Amino acid sequence: MAEPDIDDLSRRMDGAIEVLRKEFAGLRTGRASPSLLEPVTVEAYGTQMPINQVATIAAPEPRLLTVQVWDKSMVHSAEKAIRDAGLGLNPMSEGQLIRVPIPELNEERRQELSRIAAKYTEQAKVAVRNVRRDGMDRLKRMEKEGELSQDDHHMWSAEIQKITDAHVEKVEGMLTQKQQDIMQV
Repeated sequence: MAEPDIDDLSRRMDGAIEVLRKEFAGLRTGRASPSLLEPVTVEAYGTQMPINQVATIAAPEPRLLTVQVWDKSMVHSAEKAIRDAGLGLNPMSEGQLIRVPIPELNEERRQELSRIAAKYTEQAKVAVRNVRRDGMDRLKRMEKEGELSQDDHHMWSAEIQKITDAHVEKVEGMLTQKQQDIMQV
């Protein structure tokens, strides 16, 4: 009898959680974090590049990020990319160093960030459920082709559901933690 690849399904669900972790890193809480600028792309050498490939990002103070641009000709592009990224940041350049003060979050902005975090969480849940559906479809196909008995089908279905529930619970726990971070003054 053939067995479904449960490890593959679990790995793919873990991938959805990793994507969520990266999206959450880009949501700012009230503290400066170099990961805040990860989604920013800079027009460099005729192409779009992640900012961390043209500069070093650091957080020397809780409310300040510094971006040390390696190529002097990229300073203006990096500054413009940070300003236009929709993060509500206003960078100031001093030679090859760009200072990015992190403004205090007001209550309205905190609510908005919390809603964005919830949206990211929902996307992660959908991704986990899509992996589950793929696994269930594979089980049905295996049963139809005679590779799996009905009893085995039910056993593996329960196993896939258990893994799915654990991943969804982990995603919701991450949302709770992120919302606490966002709402913390």
